[in-house]
Amino acid sequence: MPNLENGLHNGTNGNTKVENDSSVDPHSLGIIGGGWYGCHIAATLRALGFRVKLFEQHKRLLHEASGNNQFRLHMGFHYARHSGTRLQSRDGFLRFVEHYPELSRIVPCNIYAVPTQDSLLDYNTYKAIMASSGVGFTEGAPPGIHITNVDGIMCVPERVLLLSKARAYFEAALKGALELGRKVSSIQEADDGVLIDGERFDFVVDATWGHYMDLGLQVIYEATLLLYYEGPPEFPAVTLVDGPLASVYPTEVPGLFTLSSVPHTPLGQFETAAEARAARDDVSPATISAKRALMEEQIMHYLPTFLETFRYIGPQLAVKTKPLGAYDDRSCRVSRRGRVFSVMSGKIDTIFFAHERILSLIGDGS
Repeated sequence: MPNLENGLHNGTNGNTKVENDSSVDPHSLGIIGGGWYGCHIAATLRALGFRVKLFEQHKRLLHEASGNNQFRLHMGFHYARHSGTRLQSRDGFLRFVEHYPELSRIVPCNIYAVPTQDSLLDYNTYKAIMASSGVGFTEGAPPGIHITNVDGIMCVPERVLLLSKARAYFEAALKGALELGRKVSSIQEADDGVLIDGERFDFVVDATWGHYMDLGLQVIYEATLLLYYEGPPEFPAVTLVDGPLASVYPTEVPGLFTLSSVPHTPLGQFETAAEARAARDDVSPATISAKRALMEEQIMHYLPTFLETFRYIGPQLAVKTKPLGAYDDRSCRVSRRGRVFSVMSGKIDTIFFAHERILSLIGDGS
C-alpha cells in the first residue's frame, strides 16, 4: 500500500532528477489543469521522456487564474513575512528567466514603496529583510515619479509575464498531448494505475488548485476583482508593501495596467471552489463600481495623480486558492495520495519545485 500522504513544502527550488532507463517503458501521466503549473509539469516531463496527456476544460490554456492575475513574475519582494516563500521566489525567478527567456520581459521602472503609516513594517526593517535574502534592488525613485506618504522606495528587477507567448509556447511543446475543452468527469485509482474517464495512466497530477480534488490541507477559495486601466506605457510599476495595500502593474500589452488592492480585490472567501466560482460569476456592476471607488481612493493616497493619468477599462474576475491562516505562506506544496499528486502554490515562480518534487516522489516508489 503506497504512502497516502507524502508532502513537502517551504523548501527551495532544488535539482531533483530521475534516471531514465531506456529499456523500461516510460511512465505515463495524466495532468488535469492547463494553467502555468499543469503546462510546465506536462512539458517538462514530456521532455524527459514520460508519456503525458494534459486535460483542460477550456478551449485554451492559461484560461482561469493563470490568465487572470497581475502577471507579475515574483522575486520575493512581496513576502517580507515568510522566508520560505521568499527563498522559493528568489530561486524560482532566476530559473524561470533562464528556462523561459521569451515568456517574460523587464519592467524598466519597477518600484516597491513602504508607506509611512500603513505598512506592517518600517522601511529600514523591510530593506534589511530583502538585503539578507539575496535579492537585488536599488534605493530611491527615478526623477519625475511622484509618490506620497511613503517612508522609503526601492527599484527591483521583477518582470511581467507574457501570456500570449506562453500559450503559444505550451501549445507547441505539448502538441499531440493536449485535450482542450475536456472537463474530467472521474478519476479512479486501480491496482496498477489511475483511470481518467476510463483512460489509464501510471500517475495523475491534479493541478487545479482544489477545483477538482481535495488538496488535503486547509484552504479558502477567494473570488477576486482586479481592474484594468489604460495609461502611459512608460509609467512605472508601483507596489505598496507590506500589508493591506495596493499596486499598479503593467500587462503584456503596452499601456494596459492592472490595479490590485489587498482589502478590496477580494469579493468574498468561501469553503468550496463552487461557491467562489458562483460569487465570481454573479458579481454585479454596482459591486464593481463600489470596489473601483474604494481601490482608486486607496491608490490615490500614494499616487495622487492616478485618475489624471489612467483611464478605467474594465474588470478582471478570477478565483484564487489560498492556505487558511493569517501567515503569509505562498510557497509550493506537492502532496501524494496513492498514485495521485496534488499541487498547491501561490506564485508562478515555484513551478520548478513542483515538477522536481513530483519526479522525486515517483523515483521514491513510495
